[in-house]
Amino acid sequence: MKVAAMTTNPIDALLAEKGVLLADGATGTNLFAMGLEAGEAPELWNESAPEKISTLHRKFVEAGADIILTNSFGGTRHRLKLHHAQDRVHELNKRAAEIARAVADKAGRKVVVAGSVGPTGELLVPLGAMTYDEAVDAFAEQIEGLKAGGAEVAWIETMSAPDEIRAAAEAAIRVGLPYTYTGSFDTAGRTMMGLLPKDIHGVVDGLAETPLGVGANCGVGASDILASLLDMSEARPDATIIIKGNCGIPEFRGTEIHYSGTPELMSDYVRLAVDGGARIIGGCCGTSFEHLAAMRKALDAHKKDVRPTVEAIIERIGPMRNKLAAPNTTETSEGRRERRRRG
Repeated sequence: MKVAAMTTNPIDALLAEKGVLLADGATGTNLFAMGLEAGEAPELWNESAPEKISTLHRKFVEAGADIILTNSFGGTRHRLKLHHAQDRVHELNKRAAEIARAVADKAGRKVVVAGSVGPTGELLVPLGAMTYDEAVDAFAEQIEGLKAGGAEVAWIETMSAPDEIRAAAEAAIRVGLPYTYTGSFDTAGRTMMGLLPKDIHGVVDGLAETPLGVGANCGVGASDILASLLDMSEARPDATIIIKGNCGIPEFRGTEIHYSGTPELMSDYVRLAVDGGARIIGGCCGTSFEHLAAMRKALDAHKKDVRPTVEAIIERIGPMRNKLAAPNTTETSEGRRERRRRG
């Protein structure tokens, strides 16, 4: 199978210049505020309302984002088929990247255009019907469109299954686009499929190209993702770690979800993220342009301080919604008794 030549890595050069990068905030939350209806595919707005997508990117750039994510999170054929658009994968992803590229090119400074690649929504064999090769093909189809539109990086995000992360990474390598990936540690400190934060680094071991960065996004609250960061940075202190946390804690008010994070809270989240070892920091669900502007200001003013503890994070940001990730263990009660006896 032919593999395209890898394009230039834009993130390391910007990291060398700035030290820590600010990624953008929420796509869905802000598009809902612009009129997107529940159940509507945001990707279709790339053609039907491109000016709104352009506004989304422009406001994040004005707020200080170094990296903007294309409006293509659900851009695989598997997600688009829910909206009868599975035959439009290339054009919708290409358009998503073109809109972001046009905004970045007018920024007057370097802004990286990252092609958002979310999960397919399908389960891989043996839990589901999709084979690994089918997943690679689906992701490659999407990433081809993103690359054609001017995306510089495949930004694989909100993943739960290690095999799906690996399939998306392999697709990016096939297409010739550098890639990053992040998991969503929303289930007792793990991803829904059981991946621990400390194990995120090894998911793509053995592939032809290594990621530009790995980490966590979405999940539950800001305290939880910072706790995941500590596990990731302890496991690999030299890694370029991404965290893109939700704006505080999601709370239902009637039928609507509101996020508890204030600009002040998200500013402190940025400081703790830097101290905890993150190199790329952004916001996920609920993070507005105002939040991101406060995060930019906090990042620019902050000098890296002592590494925080989980207790310090909770004291400053608020309680965790999940328990901490527990390491894998297969030790039996008999084994524990034997270990205690020897001790």
